[in-house]
Amino acid sequence: MDLLRAPWVLGTVVVSAIWYWRGSRRPSLRAVPTGSRRRVVPWRGLCFAAGLVAVLVALDSPVERLADDWFWAHMLQHVLLMMVAAPLLVLGAPWMPFWRPLPLRLRRRLARALVKSPSFGWLRHLACVVATPVAAWLLFDVNLAVWHVPALYDLTLRNNGIHYAEHVSFVLLGLLFWSQVLDSPPFHPRLSAFGRVIYTAAGSAASWLLAIVLTIATTPLYPAQSAGHKGGLSALGDQQLAAGVMLGPGSIPYGIVVFYWLYVWLGVDDSGLRRRVAPRRSALGTGAR
Repeated sequence: MDLLRAPWVLGTVVVSAIWYWRGSRRPSLRAVPTGSRRRVVPWRGLCFAAGLVAVLVALDSPVERLADDWFWAHMLQHVLLMMVAAPLLVLGAPWMPFWRPLPLRLRRRLARALVKSPSFGWLRHLACVVATPVAAWLLFDVNLAVWHVPALYDLTLRNNGIHYAEHVSFVLLGLLFWSQVLDSPPFHPRLSAFGRVIYTAAGSAASWLLAIVLTIATTPLYPAQSAGHKGGLSALGDQQLAAGVMLGPGSIPYGIVVFYWLYVWLGVDDSGLRRRVAPRRSALGTGAR
């Protein structure tokens, strides 16, 4: 694959960063009922910047060039896009910063059309369905599985357009998946803390299953990738290393989110228990007097 795509990737990242910065410059917006100022959260901007850096590392760095020859590097790209860039971008909450720089008249027209126009009724219905946890989980995991079917995977190595369609789908469906478990104002997940634990653990199923298949395979599953090797690591060893990338580094974001929400859930449960026990102790104390 040629390197002419690098300016396009870099340009997209730079434009996204500038657009986000412009949309984040207005912290003085007031909520109508209270008149209070919305507080700017600096760490969200840092998360968004880190997500853009992850995209840049995956698609416009030595990792991209290594991915032409090595399956493990290609798998590292997928991990960076789906399990690193996507959750960081969600934590960056770019929805309002991307919306605000648009002209006010255009924003009003778009909002009116999307919310009230009968012509977009099908789009509103589709968005409601796709945004559910079950649909987001299925789309995220099925997308990962489909792109790693050997015939389709080999096609991405021969066709730049399909290759980038694969990467775009990883990022977009990654945003959809992680938005179900990470707060990203003004959107908030519907799942409870424990529900997010189950959802995230189940979401890792496809990547773990793929890693297991790659590990136990006795022959290389991707002939086109194997043909690009220039010596050193064997094709089968390369495939097993790719499985390690998916199972090792690829599991870290899942683990962080699972343990965080498990901690939150246990904390909420413990607080509830304390509230129930306190009245009982008070009643016992009153009775003793």
